[in-house]
Amino acid sequence: MYVIDEEREEREIGQKYEELMAACREVKQLTPQEEEDILRAFTVAKKAHSGTRRKSGEPYIFHPLAVATIAVKEVGLGPVAVICALLHDVVEDTEVTIDNIRILFGDRVATIVDGVTKIEDVIELHQSESKQAENYRKILLSMCGDVYVIFLKLCDRLHNMRTLDSMKDTKKLAISSETQFIYIPLAHRLGLYNIKTELEELVMKYTNPDEYAAIEAELARKAGSEQKIRECFTIPICQYLDAAGIHYTIVSRIKSVYSCWKKMQKKGIPFNEIYDLYAMRIILDVERDEGMSDAEFRDKESAECFRVYSIINSHYVSKPDRMRDWIHHPKTNGYESLHGTFSTTAEQWVEVQIRTRRMDNIAEKGMAAHFLYKEAHPDERIENNPVEEWLQSIRSTFENTEKSAIDQVQEFKESLYTNEIYVFTPKGTVVKLPSHSTVLDFAFAIHTDIGIHCIGAKVNTKVVPVGFVLHSGQQVQVLTSKKSFPQADWLSIAHTSHAKERIKDFLHEQKKRYHDKGEEKLQAIANMLGLRNNPDTWAQLKRYFDIASDVELYYQIASGAIDEQDIAKCFGKARIEPNMMFLGPYKELFEHSDVNENSGAVVTNTQADLSHSFILDHEYEQFTAEPASCCKPVQGDTVVGIVSGSKIKVHRTNCKVAMDEMASHENHIVRAKWRQGEKVTFLSGLTLTAIDRRGLLQDLTRVVSEEMDLNMRAITLEASEGIVHGIIMLYVNNLDGLHRLIEKIQSIDGVEDTRRM
Repeated sequence: MYVIDEEREEREIGQKYEELMAACREVKQLTPQEEEDILRAFTVAKKAHSGTRRKSGEPYIFHPLAVATIAVKEVGLGPVAVICALLHDVVEDTEVTIDNIRILFGDRVATIVDGVTKIEDVIELHQSESKQAENYRKILLSMCGDVYVIFLKLCDRLHNMRTLDSMKDTKKLAISSETQFIYIPLAHRLGLYNIKTELEELVMKYTNPDEYAAIEAELARKAGSEQKIRECFTIPICQYLDAAGIHYTIVSRIKSVYSCWKKMQKKGIPFNEIYDLYAMRIILDVERDEGMSDAEFRDKESAECFRVYSIINSHYVSKPDRMRDWIHHPKTNGYESLHGTFSTTAEQWVEVQIRTRRMDNIAEKGMAAHFLYKEAHPDERIENNPVEEWLQSIRSTFENTEKSAIDQVQEFKESLYTNEIYVFTPKGTVVKLPSHSTVLDFAFAIHTDIGIHCIGAKVNTKVVPVGFVLHSGQQVQVLTSKKSFPQADWLSIAHTSHAKERIKDFLHEQKKRYHDKGEEKLQAIANMLGLRNNPDTWAQLKRYFDIASDVELYYQIASGAIDEQDIAKCFGKARIEPNMMFLGPYKELFEHSDVNENSGAVVTNTQADLSHSFILDHEYEQFTAEPASCCKPVQGDTVVGIVSGSKIKVHRTNCKVAMDEMASHENHIVRAKWRQGEKVTFLSGLTLTAIDRRGLLQDLTRVVSEEMDLNMRAITLEASEGIVHGIIMLYVNNLDGLHRLIEKIQSIDGVEDTRRM
């Protein structure tokens, strides 16, 4: 518990400020004016936050000081960022206004602080909109004007996650879900991998605490083997590099908890089968010769990196499929490095990253390194600047104002994790595209008119359709026809946001032609049904059919996609079809059925009523609580409630559906926990992979029914090329019982992997 001692706190505030200034001077030699501006910002922030404390009990000024220090030490930002970080909460939480900031510190600081400040007056009109999505949208739009906005938001979020323990449980889940939803993808795209890794660790700590603790304990037990790897791998490599006259620095690390968990999930393996727990980074000091051009220096850097790779490869066995050349093909965020994985004499796999000091600076600071270089050299023209290219793509994403904030943010988020491919035009021009891009994406990347009239392409001289997925190294010649135009199904073929936006623009223009016809037809239907002719009526229609614009509404009505009966249903004026009277009694049964998309099996829910198995916050006691079908929580899972109409859906805290909902609608989160002493069964599902053999099904049913005495609801097994993939739906009493069952199934001869759905 925090103990308030104002004298001690005043000393600590002074110490933190001095630490911040020392860090600033290490990054850049400050001018007297910059020193004065930082001191003035600190004074304003300290006075504005005076008497205010964080949930932990600490003085609030600790937070902006910490954010400013992160901005300097961990991102490498300069005085402007420090000033903005110190002031980033004063507009939101105190009497200080943006106009005050503008007068004291100028337009740029005011613009950045305004971009970082949350929106407080967004009213949620219906379920598909949210204040959080509008905040994300505002931040991303502000970032187009000044990328410092998102750098500071990431620094702010990192400190908030580091100090999350003092918050209540629902707030921990809301902030963690927001972090997973938007801030981790942004850190990845900006190349701030250290920040991204720490955020992932912290999110897992709060949303999946049991698995986090288990893997953390396993890593602690492995810590002793680092010395063995150092003796048989690191020290010999140092000797080889010294003998070759190479100047370098070596940094080693062990895999993070989250990275281990992610690999276990992706590969379907236990912890003890992760063989690349250790990574080594070799940072080379490559001197630039006098008069050497940028291209010549980069060639020298590349040659030195491959020389080191060759030295290591001559002494240790490598995994060729794990070799990654990010030097000749840098990532979108500018990341350059040469990766290889080698086996040590201690029979451990170690990933080795080889890069120069310049490359390491970009790898550590990501796009911040490019941005800061551009700020330091404003008159220098930089070819293929990844910062400018990325900001332009953001502007393109947010050009369509008819989309809801959630749709815009979701589309932007999906673009953050894309890898790249490199394809060629017939003239040899290189075109960089996201992986999984199609011929359509390539055509629109060349020119909008070529995309609109595309009918296919010749890929390495072979004719392929518009949906053909491209791969690096291919030569592509687009085939066009003036009689060809975009169709609605092109949206499912295109992969890049640029191509999709151009297709939507074309289709939107086409739909405008139906405007008058659709409006006239809608008016006639409204008159027939006795509906009022006002904006509220049309707004209700658009919400009911999930349509964003009048143009789309009129188009669907004109084309017959929405008819009179559909509109009547929207306003409760539809006639009841006779056959529905007979199907009525079965409706509830169908709605409570579980359909497994992989197996196609439909199984009805005969599970016990679990509505009284949960304890909710007092204000939600009148709501009915039920377990969510997406993650099927069982007794023992850490759970959270999400408001869904008049019910509370109870999810596991690490459920992706729940995390997305918490990230978009914080006010829907409800504290929930299991009621102790309840003896009920829970429907759960397992997936398994096994070697096909006679008697496998018999062994599975014996373990479930006889050894574990559990009621099996459905089982589906499918064999292909000697491998069996299966799904088992069954009722369990609690999480411990489910874990014991997984262990027993895993021990069956031939079973390779068993995991909870």
